Amino acid sequence: MGSGHAHGSGSGDRRRLAAALAVVLAVLVAEVVAGILTGSLALLSDAAHMASDAIGLGVALVASAVAARPATDRHTYGFRRVEVLAALVNGVLLTVLAVSITVEAARRLAAPETVEVLAAPMLVVAVVGLVANAGTLLLLRGGDRRSLNMRGAYLEVLGDLLGSVVTVAAGVALLLSGFAQADAIASIAIAVLIAPRAFLLLRDVARVLTESAPRETDVAQIRRHMLETQGVVDVHDVHVWAITSGSPVFSAHVVVASEIFTAGRTGQLLDRLGECLTDHFDVAHSTFQLEPSEHAAHEDHHHR
Repeated sequence: MGSGHAHGSGSGDRRRLAAALAVVLAVLVAEVVAGILTGSLALLSDAAHMASDAIGLGVALVASAVAARPATDRHTYGFRRVEVLAALVNGVLLTVLAVSITVEAARRLAAPETVEVLAAPMLVVAVVGLVANAGTLLLLRGGDRRSLNMRGAYLEVLGDLLGSVVTVAAGVALLLSGFAQADAIASIAIAVLIAPRAFLLLRDVARVLTESAPRETDVAQIRRHMLETQGVVDVHDVHVWAITSGSPVFSAHVVVASEIFTAGRTGQLLDRLGECLTDHFDVAHSTFQLEPSEHAAHEDHHHR
């Protein structure tokens, strides 16, 4: 049942990513054309953001398909970490984009007389982008809680939606007051919206790639739970990491009372330990090395 559910979710994610990519590409073309014709940096910034999203969604779509491939003798954990690499690409693209937009907006603020923006068509295209981004966000909602890959796509579209709101506001200000700097200010606002998303995404990627314990995992609490299991004397060399978002892995050396071995109850103990991690800590894959208490003294050192 677990394998079937994961496969169904992966197929659904790929369909949603493909649909989101189609919408993003359509809005991207419209904003590029309108940005050039109207002279709006805000539209071009949003278009550049959409281009980053299109690349990111395309990479995420490929990564989602690759991640669904089964494990092999060479890739024993399968290909799910490809999703993390896709999220890394997204994070780097967003960082470069935020810096580039800020530099150009600062140049325009320093010399506003060199740029003329046509407010009415800019506003129309911005509203179209706002509606399209809202629909795409609803399409991707929910998948961001299952996969780092989908989370990256969701955050990108969320940033697009907020960017569209800012662009609409700039268009309204230009149309009603003729405030020339509104377009450049909106562009900086879009860059500010992008930066934290890039940081959060790269932070989560770094956590996975450095094999740090997932944020929601309390290693000390896991150790305490295991020590409460009858027959367990000590727990050491505990390691918790994630293959990708939502796929925590656990391993530990478990020192066991000698009578567990002599009575042949090691299988029952392994079942209880596995159930403990699955039920209380949502760890689906766990590995335990059981050691009789007299053997533990022979080990050179313990890693807590």
